[in-house]
Order: sequence, then C-alpha cells, then structure tokens
Amino acid sequence: MAGQKYPEIAEPELTGRDVDGDDRQRVRIAWAYYIEGLTQSEIAAQFGLNRVRVNRILSAAREEGIVQISINSPAAPFVALERNLEKQFRLQRAIVVPTPSSADAVHVSIAAAAGAHLSRLLENDRSVGIGWGRTLRLSLQSVRRRSLKALSVVALIGGLTRASVMNAYETALHLADLHGADCFYIAAPAFADNEETRDILRGQMMIRDVLERAEKLDCALVSVGGVGPESTMERLGLVSKSDRKSLVAAGAVGDLLGHFIDADGIPVDHPLNRRVIAVDPKTLRRLPNVILASGGREKQQTVRAALRGGYVDVLITDETTAEWLLENI
Repeated sequence: MAGQKYPEIAEPELTGRDVDGDDRQRVRIAWAYYIEGLTQSEIAAQFGLNRVRVNRILSAAREEGIVQISINSPAAPFVALERNLEKQFRLQRAIVVPTPSSADAVHVSIAAAAGAHLSRLLENDRSVGIGWGRTLRLSLQSVRRRSLKALSVVALIGGLTRASVMNAYETALHLADLHGADCFYIAAPAFADNEETRDILRGQMMIRDVLERAEKLDCALVSVGGVGPESTMERLGLVSKSDRKSLVAAGAVGDLLGHFIDADGIPVDHPLNRRVIAVDPKTLRRLPNVILASGGREKQQTVRAALRGGYVDVLITDETTAEWLLENI
C-alpha cells in the first residue's frame, strides 16, 4: 500500500561467533514491535522488562541498523524536502507541491495547497490577515465555504484605485464572504503619491484601526512579488520601469506586502518603501502563524529573502523552488 512503512529487520553481523543473547533479544523485541504490531507495554510484559527499557532497545535497534525503515510512496521525496526546509529555515511547517510542466501553472498548484491549508486553520473566534496577488486570489477557490462565528478578515495592504480581481480589498472581501465574516480593509491606495500623504492617510482613524487589528491576528496568509518586468506590481502600473531599475540598484529582490526587501529580507532604502500603505513586515514576526504561499523561478530569491528575514512560519511552495532554497540557503 502506498505510503505504508516497511521495516526490515536486518540480521546482526556475525563475526565468527553466534549471536549472543542480547542481540537475539533486541531482534525479537524489534520483530514484536514492527512486524507483530505489539505495543511497548505488551512487549515489556512479555519479556519481563519495563517500558523505558523497551523504548531504549527499539531506539538502539534503529540507530544500529538492526531496523531499517523505508517509505514506499511517491510522496516520499516531497516529505524529505518539507522536513529539510523546516529544519534549515526553522519553520513550523513546509508544504511542497509538484512543479507543473508549465511555468504559468506554478501559482495554481501552490494556490490550491494554500487554500486547503487555510481552510483547515479557520475556526470560530479567529482573525486572519491576507495579502494580495494572483496566488492568494486563486487560493480562495480551495477554501471551503462555511459559516464561522466571530471570524474577522483583515486586508494587509492598501488597494488599487480601480476595480480589479487583484485588489487586496476584493481578496479580503471574498474570503470574508466565504465564512460570513467581518472584513476590515485599508481604505487607501497601496502607494501614496508621496511620503507626506502616506503619513496623513496612515494617521486616519479608520486606517489606524485596521493596522492595529493586524497586530493581533491569529494567522496571516501572504505572498511575495519579484522585481522582474513580469511582476504583478509592474503589470498593474504600481511600479514603473524606472522604479524597477532603481529598486534593483538599491538591492531589492522583490516585495513583501509592498515593502521591497533585499536578499536578507531587510527593507531597502527606496522612495517606494516610504510611500507604501500596508502592514509593516516587522509585524509579521510578532504573529503566531504567518503562511507564505509563493514559488516559481522568478520569485525564488524573494521567498528566500522572506525566510531569511524571519517573517514566515509556514511555507507553501513548489518542488523546484524547494530544491533551489535548500541548495542556496
């Protein structure tokens, strides 16, 4: 059966002598546990040992190679990638999906996994923040519609000045609608005309209230953007070609909630970062569960930057990006 563990009980190596009693006992105990399916308590009673002793014998059997466990499942390589990502980047969890043959479909696969994961997390009396972008928009197709009591949804970045399915407001409203939840959004553009205007808008009570709510979220679902010519920011006209060139010159590899960050996840010194109206990435570090759903070649460096910056608790990405991250820590 796919996914089942198959333990192999290896015979102790013979070196010119018979296997001694201790070796025989360890093999018998390993056999009883892994093959016969007895519990450690049952084995302890059968062999006249205490449970702690049985546990130590089983652990030693694995360490010494007496017991060798293989996992016969197509999912095994993904599990290995997930575990390595969790270890290397100190994540609560990593979820890796197969990389589609078409680069344009990567965000679809990641979105499906992100929506399913978020759907399992949402409960009554919870608050969730959500960023913006096509991956997050598509993720809502995999979120199960159900009514939840006292759920609140908070948009983490300002919106566009025209109607668009990419609008942060639209994404947050859709998620709230799926659960009959309250929706709070930043009633301002993602980027103000200048720093002074940004400060005035952020000082408005209704926007300040949303930013304060973001400080107390139970979880947040975000994505990242690149700085290439095909980035969402540039396609929507939020970033000009000259902006892109100056961002790259300043060391930016992409953006997180509209804040452009360098390879280590530190916001770069650039006028756009002084005009953005969004939750500060530093806020994400203080939240208990921040989910980053992103992947694809053009976003690999930005994903790594967000991980290095300590903004992420759960990473949902594709296999190729996962491999790249582990090769380029």
